[in-house]
Amino acid sequence: LMLMRTDPFRDLDRFAQAMMGTRARPAVMPMTAYRDNSSFVVHLDLPGVSADSIDLTVEQNVLTVHAERKPPAGETERVVDERSYGVFSRQLFLGETLDAEQVAANYEAGVLTLRIPIAEKAKPRKVEITAGDSAKAINA
Repeated sequence: LMLMRTDPFRDLDRFAQAMMGTRARPAVMPMTAYRDNSSFVVHLDLPGVSADSIDLTVEQNVLTVHAERKPPAGETERVVDERSYGVFSRQLFLGETLDAEQVAANYEAGVLTLRIPIAEKAKPRKVEITAGDSAKAINA
């Protein structure tokens, strides 16, 4: 069961959110996620964001990333301004198969990379089956 809020101005809100994120309605950050052997890897695009403004928290298997990109300081006349400024936010719901206690984060060249190990209990393991006098290992 999923509850959805109905809002006749949703498209306008989405446009405004994408262009000018606020704490109440943060802008989204593009993401790529994939499984790499024993880890789940997430890349989040945050170009022009200072590493100091990135906040990463994990609470009850929900990983939250908050970041802020501030507009250029000073009084300048903007001729073209297509970059979005303000607060960016993304939440990832981590399944029980991921080890939320061991998240590693690296920020380089405008990309925040998260590595979340696959929990030991979720990895394939061999189960030994005994039949009469002999034992044989098979994949579970």
